[in-house]
Amino acid sequence: MTSLLIVGAALVTVDDDFTIHDPGWIHIVDDRIAALGPGVAPDDVTSSADRLIDATGSAVMPGMTNAHTHLFQTFFRGLADDKPLLDWLRDCIWPGAVHLDRESAHLAATVGLIENLRGGATSVIDHQYIHIDDAIDDGVCTAADELGIRFLLARGWADRNYEPSLSESAEQVIERTRQVRNRWHGHDNHRIRVELAPLIPWGCSDDAMKATVAEARSWGAGTHIHCAETAVEVEMSVAERGVRHVEWLDQLGLLGPDFQLAHSVWLDDGELDLIAKRDAVVVHCPVSNMYLASGVPRILDMRERSIRIALASDGPGSNNRQDMFEVLKTTILLQKIHHLDPMALQPEDALWMACRGGAEAMGQTDIGQLAPGMLADLLVVSLNSVFVAPVHRVPSALVFCASPADITHVVVGGRVLIDDGIVTMVDEAELLRKAEISARAVF
Repeated sequence: MTSLLIVGAALVTVDDDFTIHDPGWIHIVDDRIAALGPGVAPDDVTSSADRLIDATGSAVMPGMTNAHTHLFQTFFRGLADDKPLLDWLRDCIWPGAVHLDRESAHLAATVGLIENLRGGATSVIDHQYIHIDDAIDDGVCTAADELGIRFLLARGWADRNYEPSLSESAEQVIERTRQVRNRWHGHDNHRIRVELAPLIPWGCSDDAMKATVAEARSWGAGTHIHCAETAVEVEMSVAERGVRHVEWLDQLGLLGPDFQLAHSVWLDDGELDLIAKRDAVVVHCPVSNMYLASGVPRILDMRERSIRIALASDGPGSNNRQDMFEVLKTTILLQKIHHLDPMALQPEDALWMACRGGAEAMGQTDIGQLAPGMLADLLVVSLNSVFVAPVHRVPSALVFCASPADITHVVVGGRVLIDDGIVTMVDEAELLRKAEISARAVF
């Protein structure tokens, strides 16, 4: 067994009571939190620790989940500053994505996952829908394995109305995903997992939806899908199928607690009621929704219905960052200005969605909070900077003031992946040099 003790920090537990120990201590043994509490750690805990981190002047919080991104888009930053979603896909994403291979996807994913770790996400759901090269999924999972991040590959697909070279039949999707799943699902004590992920309602046939969801459920896995991201897409669904996106999923008999509905911007009351009834998870991507001018989701109405909400950056092609601190702040500010209500959301609400809601999206009950028995996925965030101090309320400081530059340590499953600001798994400078060459070659 190995043990790590962090002392002197304000512990933001994000437990059911949102307990904060300021100062406090937290003891990690192997991959789990063994104990924590206020004040000074007991002598026996201190004497037994293999390593001690003095985090005085910092906060310790659960690692956040980036519950919807597209890691390959790390190579696509800044190409869509002036385009709505459908034009962005046609003009920016498809032309470049068809030139990706395993090596370029591996490099893009490695850069993107380090960005996630530096941005506060210890868990990532990657909606990975580029399969020009059958080995791309393997390259992405290899990146997650090498870096030590907690990772859910949402293996994307479309079987109609989509770029032909990026389209697959249901049979191909299931067989290819089985191969990836056989290699990677459950790897490293279930740190890496695989699920199925229909891309968008207009790109997926009814029969393929039924087949892939049934397959995912036979594995005990979830289903991840873009849902009602733009008004145009909803209008397309009504014109073709006579129903809106959530209504379509429910009419097929598919909507359930194992569904993650990314974006969910253009929902009516009936759809919100269906999501609440079926207990699906909504993944809110506020920065991307603003960047593409997609709209403002009805987060307050969702909360009134006790709908589970996670937070995400979306892909670097439509953000252009994977910065969960930016997502925290934007989540609150977007609702405040949209409703003209300064009390619309509070810092604790955003932290809850990013941590506890993110755990729901990941389908895990052992992440998202600091408590004994939970996996030791956490961040140490310095509050001692001119951008943050003086601190009157720690949750407010984390949400409105802190940034990736303030993260000093990132721990996933008890492993210190970022140590005093330094990435421990790879040579970051050399990685960026290789990624730059690869991206130039792709484009």
